[in-house]
Amino acid sequence: MKDTGILEQKRLMLVDDDPNLIVLVKDYLEFRGYDVLTAENGRQALELLQKTIPDLIICDVMMPEMDGYTLVEHIREDPRTEWVPVLFLSAKGQSQDKVKGLTTGADVYMVKPFEPEELVAQVESSLKQASRLIKHQSQNDNNTTTIKPRRQVELTTTEIKVVKLVAQGLSNRDVADIMNVSQRTIESHVSNMLQKTGLHNRTELARWAMDSMKF
Repeated sequence: MKDTGILEQKRLMLVDDDPNLIVLVKDYLEFRGYDVLTAENGRQALELLQKTIPDLIICDVMMPEMDGYTLVEHIREDPRTEWVPVLFLSAKGQSQDKVKGLTTGADVYMVKPFEPEELVAQVESSLKQASRLIKHQSQNDNNTTTIKPRRQVELTTTEIKVVKLVAQGLSNRDVADIMNVSQRTIESHVSNMLQKTGLHNRTELARWAMDSMKF
């Protein structure tokens, strides 16, 4: 019998190029009451993320077209998705593999094969932690409703183009492709703008741009 209650309201995204694993894990998670979207690789997952934001992403590491590491980098650079917990599933179980996965931005690293119950336990734990963080952030937002940079901020024409694209939820890599420059150049522009405004991260920079600039 399915679990009932709040779990039925949670949407997960499962990203893996193994169709058999997709079917098995999707069926098990849906039996436990979750709504599960699926994607075959990181690029397809990014396309889905433009339409809907899941509560948690379960992702393979080694995939064609775009691997899990690159996908997580995009997720963490996007203000819309940077908060979403990511659970890596991988056949690579060496310590250095786990360290790379976690330092890239994943919240949990599980090695294949795994027990379904362990996966569900990790999913539930990650969702609870995300819920606490969102609640905490909401309380902070109630105390500080607007992002206030230093006064008299003067951005160059190029910086204005960059920050408008960042505010649209694009990653540094995507902005670099659009502007036909290197990702390192975009990172340098973002860093300079953070120094000029006195803001702390890309999320604050994007929120400030949306509040202050006409799109």
